[in-house]
Amino acid sequence: MIKSKNHIHFGNCIFPLNQQFILSLVLFTGLLMACGHKTEVATDQKGEAFIDDLMDKMTLEEKIGQLNLVASSDFITGDFSATDIGKKVRDGKVGAILNIRSAEKIRTVQKTAIEETRLGIPILFGLDIIHGYKTIFPIPLGLSCSFDLDLIQKTARIAAQESSADGLAWTYSPMVDVSRDPRWGRVAEGSGEDTYLGCLVAEAYVRGYQGDDLSANNTLMACVKHFAAYGDAEAGREYNTVDMSKLTLFEYYLPPFQAAVDAGVGSLMTAFNEISGVPSTSNPYLLRDLLRDQWGFEGFTVSDYTSINELIEHGVATDTSQTAELAMKAGVDMDMQGSAYLNHLKDLVDEGKVSVDLIDQAVRRILEAKVKLGLFDDPYKYCDEKRLKTDIMNEEQLAAARESVAKSCVLLKNDNNLLPIQKDVRSIAIIGPLGNSKKDMLGNWMAAGEPEKAVTLLEGIKNKVGSDVRVQWTEGCKVNGTDKSGFTDAVNLAKQSDFIILALGEHGWMSGEAASRTDIGLPGVQNDLAEAVIKAGKPTTVVLFNGRPLAVTKLDEIAPAILETWFGGTQAGNGIADVLFGDYNPSGKLTMTFPRNVGQVPIYYNHKNTGRPIDPQRPGFKYLSKYIDSSNEPLYSFGYGLSYTTFKYDDFSVKVEADQIKIGVNVANTGDMDGEEVVQLYVQDKVGTITRPVKELKGFQKVMIKKGESKILNFTLIKDDLAFYHPDLSKSFEPGEFVFYVGGNSVETLTETLEVH
Repeated sequence: MIKSKNHIHFGNCIFPLNQQFILSLVLFTGLLMACGHKTEVATDQKGEAFIDDLMDKMTLEEKIGQLNLVASSDFITGDFSATDIGKKVRDGKVGAILNIRSAEKIRTVQKTAIEETRLGIPILFGLDIIHGYKTIFPIPLGLSCSFDLDLIQKTARIAAQESSADGLAWTYSPMVDVSRDPRWGRVAEGSGEDTYLGCLVAEAYVRGYQGDDLSANNTLMACVKHFAAYGDAEAGREYNTVDMSKLTLFEYYLPPFQAAVDAGVGSLMTAFNEISGVPSTSNPYLLRDLLRDQWGFEGFTVSDYTSINELIEHGVATDTSQTAELAMKAGVDMDMQGSAYLNHLKDLVDEGKVSVDLIDQAVRRILEAKVKLGLFDDPYKYCDEKRLKTDIMNEEQLAAARESVAKSCVLLKNDNNLLPIQKDVRSIAIIGPLGNSKKDMLGNWMAAGEPEKAVTLLEGIKNKVGSDVRVQWTEGCKVNGTDKSGFTDAVNLAKQSDFIILALGEHGWMSGEAASRTDIGLPGVQNDLAEAVIKAGKPTTVVLFNGRPLAVTKLDEIAPAILETWFGGTQAGNGIADVLFGDYNPSGKLTMTFPRNVGQVPIYYNHKNTGRPIDPQRPGFKYLSKYIDSSNEPLYSFGYGLSYTTFKYDDFSVKVEADQIKIGVNVANTGDMDGEEVVQLYVQDKVGTITRPVKELKGFQKVMIKKGESKILNFTLIKDDLAFYHPDLSKSFEPGEFVFYVGGNSVETLTETLEVH
């Protein structure tokens, strides 16, 4: 039963609120309670019939209101009715709201929608919950380096538990844009450059957020974004155009979206960019032909922030009325923040430019989402103050955050086994601008994260070693500045200490949306600081904090050890300390290539060969596809990452059995520590009717192998795994010669060649 200002909604019916009806309702409710019946309509009854009945009651204006998503600034509880959004809610002009946080505030807004509108339709509340809600995990690019799909799913599950306890039901995640350009700041939100891995990560996030039961009060509806190919923005510049062949689009950029759809994702967000001259937000081929007709997507679509209005700047519309027409016809169900639908759809219907049927389709999808989330049964189900005390930042969640930090770290260099830090160290100097920066630990898109609760590197090291070891920090320099006045203190501290940790990198805000960079080296004078400190002659490791691959060639030349930690979130300092001291043996592998310099960008492992590839037999020959001032090879390749132990690969075998390709390899731990290894399988199709990449990831297994032991790992591929898209966009396998590679990264591998028919 839902009460509004002048009516009571009882199941599918609406009754006038008067004295006679109230008396009848009291008597009827008493009978139902005596019989043990519920007064609300059960979830399984709220299917097509419920929505049909509700839509029959809705005016065109009320339908259009459901298509309007507004972004709210925060407000003081009790003052909501005085805001512009408060008025729109009361007028039935809002279907969803972005950026309101806290159960108390959301309850206030929902109460207005339920009690002060004619039909009492609940509002859907969403937020960009990208890598945690209150408990912040490593940025998605960092998490992907764990190659641990169960862990990734677990972090999404925890994010759903926390945010749903605080009133939210919808997250704008996962971002599944494949990207090969580290200049683009939003690489921090994705899983890197590989399509195969991107598909698996997309599925893990959807499963984690949505769980097995979307109507439960601790799950979220996911929103996969940004459809499509946003990660290939020209020059790595945010919001820029995209121009690629359909073959490239289908082979590399679309599959993670299809994987999310197949996993049952509830919603999808359009991209800011255009493809082949058509903006994604007005692209009927993407949103209707492909997404719905071919892939069978049944959820609803939402524009990115004001991207409907921006069709004017793209140059395909003259005014916001035309943008609303184009977006609705293309298949965008919900308008985020632009109010183009709210202001123009009714007139467009009256003018015969947009049919009511199109609006009804969009409204139905949004109402279906609210039904699936159980909002019609209990509009306040996500505002549970009891859960706030138990389901947010509890010990289990913080332990998972700490684990995820350690597993996301990638050991890039470790000369002479400098790491792990020996337990008998008596003094440690932490030097660098990111050694004690709480806010930067959370990175970009920190949702409701609280910087004051983040554990810095300095705090993590102190927590690890206790009072027996002297731990000191000095800034040395700013992240992005030219002042070197702190170098003297930094060098003096280094000389007084047994071990040096250089905490270098970017600010958290230097990656993410609207954070493209043309120079992806270490900002400011951090390279100079590193050089001055390393010259002090003490054992020194670099700990990198960043949201993208950096061109750190200088560091690679001078630093004995480098640990890539990304932005680790709430437990960053503790998780990094676990790795530095060997309580966790690093197992992360890069999911995005690190270039030597920005001139190599875009750079990625699964490139094509060209007609004139580099020939090792002719090192001095000029007329090949290479640079005259730099190697073609990256600084650190895809799949690369060291361990404190060593692994030996042998007994590699590939054979065809019936319609399956059976691959086996023996992996031995030949070092002195137990460790996890990400065993990677790559395949090259030597000859095809169209050119094929030099290699492609086709499988991986992450396994724990104790020191002195070995494990036999088996992979099975079918011919469909070797299929590829053709010019007519059909996908099929072509028989021929294939090269199979297995190893601990994309470069150092064992190889076997086999004919597959």
